[in-house]
Amino acid sequence: MIKYILKRLMYILLALFVIVTATFFLLRLAPGNPFASERNFPPQIEEKLNETYGLNNPWYIQYKDYLIDAATFNFGESMKYKARSTNDMIAEGFPVSLTLGIEAMLLAIGFGVLIGVVAALYHNRWPDYLATTVAVLGISVPSFILAGLMQYFLAYKLELFPISGWKGFSYSLLPALAIAFSHMGFIAKLTRSSMLEQNNSDYVKMARAKGIGKWTVVFRHTLRNALLPVITYLGPLTAGVVTGSFIVEQIFAVPGLGKHFVQSITNRDYTVVMGTTVFYAIILLFAVFIVDILYSVIDPRIKLKGAKK
Repeated sequence: MIKYILKRLMYILLALFVIVTATFFLLRLAPGNPFASERNFPPQIEEKLNETYGLNNPWYIQYKDYLIDAATFNFGESMKYKARSTNDMIAEGFPVSLTLGIEAMLLAIGFGVLIGVVAALYHNRWPDYLATTVAVLGISVPSFILAGLMQYFLAYKLELFPISGWKGFSYSLLPALAIAFSHMGFIAKLTRSSMLEQNNSDYVKMARAKGIGKWTVVFRHTLRNALLPVITYLGPLTAGVVTGSFIVEQIFAVPGLGKHFVQSITNRDYTVVMGTTVFYAIILLFAVFIVDILYSVIDPRIKLKGAKK
């Protein structure tokens, strides 16, 4: 296990290096710079700003400085917001995004597994058809479209929820549902397919022959093995919740990190873009790493490659 963990950590560091390098060169290859869009900006001031932030240095000097900053988690000052560091913006916005993301993940996993189990238990009956319809709608409708529809009908027309902002738990429900709905549909489809496969296995047939109740068989035997595909999806789910929240946070005016990320791209704020990209990359890579470890915990039959036997 220790050997496997060390090996995966090396892969994570390599992946971070590739992401950091790709982010740097993609931003530098894009036309313009953070100060070119400012109006009535004297050339002398623009030149001074470029010098202050090192934009006049050769690309390899900028790349070296960027690698050092990324390795020390010091992402520098924002190029657009006066006296604001990227680290402060991350510290300010990430707790909000984390709260929204956890809420969306809990909704997606809880309702997704429940809908999938019900659909499998009532296979080819009306609960199955209803659950499949909900799952397909969830997969088909993008989160930002669903966010706009929910905001218009549930918040504006029916006044059941606040339209936007972040002043309490009620303000988080609509954006969390908008993010969770598509992932909930995918998890429901995964759970349903896996449950149907497990229902035809010999050990489930033996449990039923012993007279064990339907729901007891589900919770004691079927569901544990059926959750393995869902566990596999937790890595992509984390990525989807994180990236999907960028636009949804903008729609609902949630003061999370997604707001800073979208605005920094529009403003060509190099330090904020690169800082948030590296920060999110670390979270996503470690999420995938944790999913691999959970595999062996949930199903002891799975042996981690490189682990001690």
